[in-house]
Amino acid sequence: MTDSEIERLIKLEEKRQKKAVNLIASENYVSGDVLRALGSVFTNKYAEGYPGKRYYGGNEIVDEIEELCKNRALKLFKLCNKKCLHRAKSRWHVNVQPYSGSPANLAIYSALVPIGSKIMGMSLEMGGHLTHGQKVSMTGKFWEQVPYGVSKKTERLDYEEIFKIAKKEKPAMVVVGATAYSRKIDFRKFRKIADAAGAYLMVDMSHIAGLVAGGEHPSPFPYADVVMTTTHKILRGPRGAMIFSRKIKPLGHPVSKWTLDVLIDRAVFPGLQGGPHINQIAAIAVCLKEAMSPSFKIYANQVVKNAQVLANELKKRGWRIVSGGTDTHLFLVDTWSRGISGKEASDKLERAGIIVNKNMIPFDTRRPAGPSGIRIGTPAVTTLGMKEKDMIKIAEKIDKTLK
Repeated sequence: MTDSEIERLIKLEEKRQKKAVNLIASENYVSGDVLRALGSVFTNKYAEGYPGKRYYGGNEIVDEIEELCKNRALKLFKLCNKKCLHRAKSRWHVNVQPYSGSPANLAIYSALVPIGSKIMGMSLEMGGHLTHGQKVSMTGKFWEQVPYGVSKKTERLDYEEIFKIAKKEKPAMVVVGATAYSRKIDFRKFRKIADAAGAYLMVDMSHIAGLVAGGEHPSPFPYADVVMTTTHKILRGPRGAMIFSRKIKPLGHPVSKWTLDVLIDRAVFPGLQGGPHINQIAAIAVCLKEAMSPSFKIYANQVVKNAQVLANELKKRGWRIVSGGTDTHLFLVDTWSRGISGKEASDKLERAGIIVNKNMIPFDTRRPAGPSGIRIGTPAVTTLGMKEKDMIKIAEKIDKTLK
């Protein structure tokens, strides 16, 4: 590289990543093949529009890339036949053009929910995401959030209470998904909740997509109307997103000439985005193929095992784990119960070479800048080949560092 300044910074980041024990729940390490696709000549191509309907010439190969990516996405989540030769017969459509998860969620809402209507989503302090209607997000400025959370007693989703809220508030869409919730989600119950409110059921499975693909978490597809996922977490792909939508008529408009998939495609382009990042789509296609391998199922299983062992080992050492444990790839530690703020804990651990993120815990009394806990995840360390015995060592180091 002739740009010595950038080359120096790249090398420094490579060194940092190699030295750190990465316990950020939303980070991972991509394969060399994913990196090669991301840095390929597709970076040079402008491809505004969709396959067969581009606004620029020279997109024959680009169309093949995008169609291949869509086929692999449907195949991975068992939404079409084994070879996806007859994708048109699938009840699902997928859009692989969203730049990332936040604009993907914005596209879904703008396609299906009138401005000013209610979106029911998990509140941020309970483990939800900014783009599920939080006031500081544009999704909370264009739409009104109806928040739901967890039981104070169990720190788990209280489906009966959520049902009551939905029936009373009548949101246009019920959004399911979280960034800091460690238990399996019952999508069947959320389907009943959405039906009681006369709402769409939208699932943001960004954090658990790899677990769904690997058979370690129930699938949302039998119950949801729309499913969104990012591709850079457990799926080990580039930073991007995909929107899956049922080919059904909009609620309340049985004679509409458009189905959900068409409305969402139009919201992505030309509604919110211009030309798609074809190099990113190529890299997504690579990670989807990798996720279909038998080794990925083994990986997903080990991710959960590692998270459970790490949580239990910290629990043995006196640390309170929110909800008592985990069913997934992450968990929250209540550090304030030991007199340490989440920020202080995160800073101390980083100096010791362990990377986590500060995080609010349910019913937190402290501010987001200095919350009561930290979030710990195992996707990245599992990619490096770490297993249960390594989690015991990491728990020992975390305990020693924070004490």
